[in-house]
Amino acid sequence: MTELEVSSALARIRKLIGALSLGGTAAAFAWRGWPAGGGFALGAVVSWLNFRWLHQTVDGLAGKGAPKRLAWIVGLRYLLLGGAAYVILRFSKIDRVAALSGLFVTAAAVIVEMIFELRNARN
Repeated sequence: MTELEVSSALARIRKLIGALSLGGTAAAFAWRGWPAGGGFALGAVVSWLNFRWLHQTVDGLAGKGAPKRLAWIVGLRYLLLGGAAYVILRFSKIDRVAALSGLFVTAAAVIVEMIFELRNARN
């Protein structure tokens, strides 16, 4: 893939993450109220943050970022995600299943993009 094609795919994935996050949050809220809607939204935000941080990590490994900064980003990412998971599971009243479902928003967006790419592939 060319750099333009990769940029286009990343832009579509970002839009899909937004659309799936909004749609999933609305559906969870309509189905089970604010604990499920809030849980899905929180999971989707964490999923988006993880996608963004992974993208920055890959750019850093490709030489577009400072290696020292990259190490801090990777370490901080896992510390923040672990802390957020602990607080959610321990203290919040949000629906844990909905939050877990929200974590899969990025994976779903990537799968939709893969289907799009396979459907539009040139022979």
